[in-house]
Amino acid sequence: MKNIFNPIYRQDYLEGYSNGQNPYSKIKSDTPNSAFNEGFDSGRFDYENLNGSVLNGIPKKIINEKILEEFLLAGLLGINIDTEGYTHFQISILLKWYQSGIEKYDPKQNTYLLDILEENGIEITYSEK
Repeated sequence: MKNIFNPIYRQDYLEGYSNGQNPYSKIKSDTPNSAFNEGFDSGRFDYENLNGSVLNGIPKKIINEKILEEFLLAGLLGINIDTEGYTHFQISILLKWYQSGIEKYDPKQNTYLLDILEENGIEITYSEK
């Protein structure tokens, strides 16, 4: 990454990163824009770290930071998770985040949070699997 503080470079880099996060987009090999190319490579690298190689196919469900945070929160709260529709590669990633939440699980916090949610009219339903 050259000069991320240059607004033009940063804009091209972020556009490339966004395109790299999209598994359906392909980099244009004839693009001379190094900022875009570096952003694309970085975005594709991040995508493939969570979802597996694009060459192995595109999964039905795509993992992103929001999904990871939801699995972490589910572990923190001791809530069951649903991994249906995810590939084996993705499940291994999700379980690491869920396990990280479980390690930080505190039953007292769970009770406090459920009380606060209930006071605000938010009901949590548990699914038994």
